[in-house]
Amino acid sequence: MSRKFFVGGNWKMNGDKKSLGELIDTLNGAKPDPNVEVVCGAPSIYLDFARSKLDARFGVAAQNCYKVPKGAFTGEISPAMIKDCGIEWVILGHSERRHVFGENDELIGQKTAHALESGLGVIACIGEKLDEREGGITEKVVFAQTKAIADNVKDWSKVVLAYEPVWAIGTGKTASPQQAQEVHEKLREWLKTNVSEAVANSVRIIYGGSVTGATCKELASQKDVDGFLVGGASLKPEFISIINAKV
Repeated sequence: MSRKFFVGGNWKMNGDKKSLGELIDTLNGAKPDPNVEVVCGAPSIYLDFARSKLDARFGVAAQNCYKVPKGAFTGEISPAMIKDCGIEWVILGHSERRHVFGENDELIGQKTAHALESGLGVIACIGEKLDEREGGITEKVVFAQTKAIADNVKDWSKVVLAYEPVWAIGTGKTASPQQAQEVHEKLREWLKTNVSEAVANSVRIIYGGSVTGATCKELASQKDVDGFLVGGASLKPEFISIINAKV
C-alpha cells in the first residue's frame, strides 16, 4: 500500500505577521510536489491568519491543544476552537511540550483521544533523549510513548506518527538515514504486533530532527520514512526543497 508523503512545518514560537506573511507568499508561489501532503504548524495566535492567507493546497496545524472542549483552563485552546478557525490538524506530544512543559504520556494520550473525537488530524510526536539512546533504551522509550497514543486512537487514518530523536532537534545533529529507518521499521513492527497489520502498513511515520534541504533526499529514500516534521528550515525558502525531496 502506498502511503502519501507528508511534510509538516513546525513554526514553533517564531514569526510575526510580516515575516510569516512573506513566508506564506513564498509557499503560495512555489511549485510543491502535488503527491505530497503539506501542513504548516502556526503559533495559535496566527492560526486564523495562516489559514486565511495560505493556499488551500496547504493544511494548517495548531501546535498543541487541551483535552476538553471548553472551560476554566487559562491559556489553553481546544480542538473545537481550532476547528472553528478552519484548521484540520494539531501537533501533540512534541518533545518541547514533554520536556520543557512537563507533559507526560498519559496527558498526551488524553489530548490525542479528544482531538480525534473532535475531528482533527493528529501529528503525534515520539522520540528518545540522548542519554536514553546512549543507554540503549531507544525502543523501550518510543514504544511506551507510542502505546500511550495508540491506546487512545480509534481511527488511524487521522494520525501521523512523527519520530523525533530529541538529541537531533535544533542541534544540527540529524539521525543518519539508517538510524531513522531502523527506528521507523521497528515502530511499524510494533504497530503490526500491537494494533494491526493494516494500520502498520497504512500509517505514515515521519522523521523530525534538524531536517534540511541537504539531508532530506537521502532520508526520504528510506523505505519506512514517509515524510518529515521540519522545524527551523520550515521558516525558510528551503522548505520547498524538503517538500520536493522525492522529486
